[in-house]
Formats: sequence, C-alpha cells, structure tokens
Amino acid sequence: MQLSRYTLKNISSRKVIVPNEEVFELPEKVLQFGTGKLLRGLPDYFIDKANRKGIFNGRIVIIKSTSKGDATAFEKQNGLYTLCVRGIVEGEKIEQNIISSSVSRVLIAQTDWAEILACAHNQNLKVIISNTTEVGIQLVNEDIHGRPPVSFPGKLLAFLYERFIAFDGSYDSGLVIVPTELISDNGKKLESVVMQLADLNFLEDEFIEWLKKCNFFCNSLVDRIVTGTPDDKIKNEIENELGYKDDLMIVSEVYSLWAIEGDEKVRSILSFVEADEGVEVKPNINLYRELKLRLLNGTHTLSCGVALLAGFDTVLDAMEDPIFFRFIKNLMVEELAPCIPYEIDEELKQDFISKVIDRFRNPYINHLWRDITLNYSSKMLLRCIPLLVNYYRNHDTAPKMFALGFASYAYFMKVKNRNGNEFYSELMGKSYVVEDEMAGRFHKLRSCILIECIVENVLKEESFWRYNLSILPGFQESIIENLNNIITEGIQIK
Repeated sequence: MQLSRYTLKNISSRKVIVPNEEVFELPEKVLQFGTGKLLRGLPDYFIDKANRKGIFNGRIVIIKSTSKGDATAFEKQNGLYTLCVRGIVEGEKIEQNIISSSVSRVLIAQTDWAEILACAHNQNLKVIISNTTEVGIQLVNEDIHGRPPVSFPGKLLAFLYERFIAFDGSYDSGLVIVPTELISDNGKKLESVVMQLADLNFLEDEFIEWLKKCNFFCNSLVDRIVTGTPDDKIKNEIENELGYKDDLMIVSEVYSLWAIEGDEKVRSILSFVEADEGVEVKPNINLYRELKLRLLNGTHTLSCGVALLAGFDTVLDAMEDPIFFRFIKNLMVEELAPCIPYEIDEELKQDFISKVIDRFRNPYINHLWRDITLNYSSKMLLRCIPLLVNYYRNHDTAPKMFALGFASYAYFMKVKNRNGNEFYSELMGKSYVVEDEMAGRFHKLRSCILIECIVENVLKEESFWRYNLSILPGFQESIIENLNNIITEGIQIK
C-alpha cells in the first residue's frame, strides 16, 4: 500500500501519527522555496505539529526551483511523507513516526510559473520560507519579468511585485519572509539583494516603500540533523512495521531549533511557534547562534582530528569510548563554554551542553568524522579561534584540550602530494584529498624537516587566523609537544 491521502484510513499501526482528514481543507498560508530534507524535517515539522494542535491551521505550497528531479512522488502521495524521529534524550532512546501533512502541493518554477504567481493573489498567504543553499542568496542582475527569473532573489522579487499589484499595495498584504540558508544574517542579506534587484529593475517607488514597510525579512537559525531517506534495509523495516510504502520518508534526530529574529508582530503571524518550544522568535538570536557555533560546531571541529587519529570513524563510535567521552565533555565545559564571546546564562549553557552530548550519542545518526574535516581550516577559524583568544584573556597558559585538537588538525592537514589543484595526505595508511583553502600553504611547508618550523609558520599566518597565534603564551610549545607525541606514540587522549 502506497502512502497517500486516500490510503490513510487503511493505516492501522499504532506506531505512527496519522493526520485527520480535516487537514486537507486548511488554506495555503506558506510559500516555501525548496523541497529539501532540512525544510521538511524542521520548519515543515513545526507547522505540521501546530496544525495537529489546531494552532496555525495552514498548509505549505512548495516551489521547486531547480530542474533536477521532479515532483512525481509528492503528487502520488498528495504531499504526505513520514518523518521518523530518532535519538537520545537524557539517556533514553526515542522513536517516533509522524505522517506530515503540512505540504499542500509542489509547483515547479520552470513549468508552473503562472500558477506560482497566482499564489500571490491568495489573501491567506502570510509566510515565505526558503532554503536554496548558501549560494542561493546572491545578486544576479536579471529581468524579474522572466518566466521565471533565474535566481531565487529574482523569483522572490517577482512574486512580491505580483502581490503588491494584486492587493494594491495594502499594508496587510505584506509577508513574513524567513530564509533558513546557513549564512549569518540571512534575512538581512536576502532583503539587501532583493532591494538592489528592485532598483536594477527600475520598479516604482511605491513598491519599494511597500517592500520596506509591509514585509518582514527575518534572520533565522536552524539546527537539526535530518539525514534524509534511510538506507533500503532500514526503510523496508520501517515500512513493514507501519504497513505502507513511502517514497518521501526522511529521518531526523530528536533535537530541533528554529530561532527567528522578529518582534511581537512577526510572532503573531508565525503562530506555529506556540506548538513547540524548539521554535523561538526573539528580537535578537545571537545567543542561539553562539551556542550552536561554539558548543556544537566548535566541539566537532576540535574533536574530529583527535577522533580520526584515535581510529574512530563515526561520532557515535567515539562517544561510546569512556576516555573520548570525557575529553568531549571536558572540552566543552572547561575550555569552550566559559569563553563564548556573548553573555549567556550558565544554566542555559549547561542545558545546551547536555543536549549536545545526547545528540553526539544518537545511535540512529551515522555522522562521519571525515565529513567534518571538509573546509577544516575555515571551521577552525570561525568556530574556535575566537574562543582561544578569549581563553587567553583570563589565562596565561595554553588550553590543553584545545591544543590537542589544534595539533590533530595540523597533523591531518599535512600535505604529501599534489595533483593539479588537488592536495593529498595519508592517515592510517589511507590516502585522502585535503579539501581545504589552507592546503596549498601546508603543501609549501612539506619541505620543513623540523616540526617547530611547520608549527611556527602555521601559527604566524595572521592573514588567515586574524591573529598571530604564535605569540600566545605556551600555545606553540603545546602544539609542538602534542605533534611530537602523535608522531612517536600516536594520539594520547587524557
């Protein structure tokens, strides 16, 4: 039996939450650019949950902007899909299956543009959501009257202009626009690009005024691991247990956060926030960004090299080792959390640390340490170096666990060979591509015989690190000591 609106009544399993028939009559209140797993596993999850509680009472029209793939599965299943939530909460395993009914239909930009513009005439529409990857929010100088425009900002501007015309620029016709692309100040950046594009298209002043005063471009931060479709074996097991086939099934962890920057007006429009504590609408969301960037992402970055050198392939493998588990926890509690460059309540920090540990120990998420090393240097710069600098404002000795993490990074980054624009190194007898903007600089250092020479040159790269890290008391010496130990004895986690 294939999942669809018309087979819901035949689902008898008690291990899945099945929507009521009434949900299909709800009006379309959200326009969403993107069909990706993150959107379906986080924003769409919150909206579905709110609908089930009778709070938001609105569904989503999805715009598929790329030519890759089609919307056949969505059509066949009437927009329904199963979200399998799997994870650990305070040591307890959680398994929950939800048939999400938040998606009304999927329209393809290349073939359904007239129908998409018709959605601008819908007075029930209140919200626009997007996730077009980080490169999606870019200025492309184009005619927005194309059928359709090429860029996402072009499509968005064309849609907003259509709405302005349809409602004669009324104040109430404005929308709350919430991009979820993983860039800082994503809402403000999107607004800036849309404004520039409006100028380039010589759109009238009245429209520009309406765009500024009646629409809300909100910065947002999303945080949830959504792994997408499970492998065939697990998918078949779930389908057999639930009693139906689902071509759109996705898996996510339990933890979920969608922090949106906005005022009470925005909060009232995004009424789905009342359905789950994982949605936060605040005037400033820097607190959530700092917690995620430093304690989740920063810990990943400082631990991935250590874990790989210790022979662990996945985050879960490492977390099941008592010594590594202690290293991770102490790194967060003792060296990272106290140095976050933002005033955060201590209880909130500890609660977030506890949740990070649960997420790292999730047996349902196959998170490879090797994947975390992609763009290793940039991650180290953005996530970790500000914490190192803050640490030295209160201490005159090197942070031991941070130094081990940085030494492991330096060892991982050693480049042995080059083939064109690709750089190669070797770990545990296996060759790998060093996909990193610092790879060329490490390649130039390959002729250095002394570890001291390599470390000093790396730490002095002030143009990259924005600081001369070699002058931090004891840091260079600690890196050298750790590297010598790694080379002679292997990684030593204490």
